[in-house]
Amino acid sequence: MCLLTGDAGRDASAIFRNPELLGHVFVGPYVVGQPDLALVVADDAGIAGYLLAAADTRAFQRWAEEQWWPPLREQYPRTADGSPDAEIIELLHRPPSVDDSVVAGFPAHLHIDLLERVRGQGLGRLLIERLLDELQHRGSPGVHLDVAIENANAIAFYQHLGFDEVERRDDALLMGLRLGA
Repeated sequence: MCLLTGDAGRDASAIFRNPELLGHVFVGPYVVGQPDLALVVADDAGIAGYLLAAADTRAFQRWAEEQWWPPLREQYPRTADGSPDAEIIELLHRPPSVDDSVVAGFPAHLHIDLLERVRGQGLGRLLIERLLDELQHRGSPGVHLDVAIENANAIAFYQHLGFDEVERRDDALLMGLRLGA
């Protein structure tokens, strides 16, 4: 699933030699470390999407640093071959982090991926609304996400849901949504 949406929402199967790497970084830690915030979309053809989240980004990062990353770092030593696989392996050794000023206002974060066959049916909105309800119930003041700058459809979708640009990077936007009481 992660691989099938791993190229800014498009299939990344031809990009990576090891099809498991993206899942090790962007799916596994959430399913294991914060399973209560994992939502899945399925249709007659099987799993078609998911939303994964962490209610407290810093607590999640501490857990991952203690529990999730060490065995993967042993399994996948750093390599400098310049391949897309090497870039993802580097994320195992140096996971992405968000500035404290962002986490202060938007302590939760999410990842969502939907296969093309289920996009445009309102399922992404439904997943995010369910997550937002849960985060509000937990008292979270906000949630952030990272989106590839080239993924204009996703950016427009998040903006439609009320997310605003919080930070712009070379290849990605950090977007946030404040949650009201």
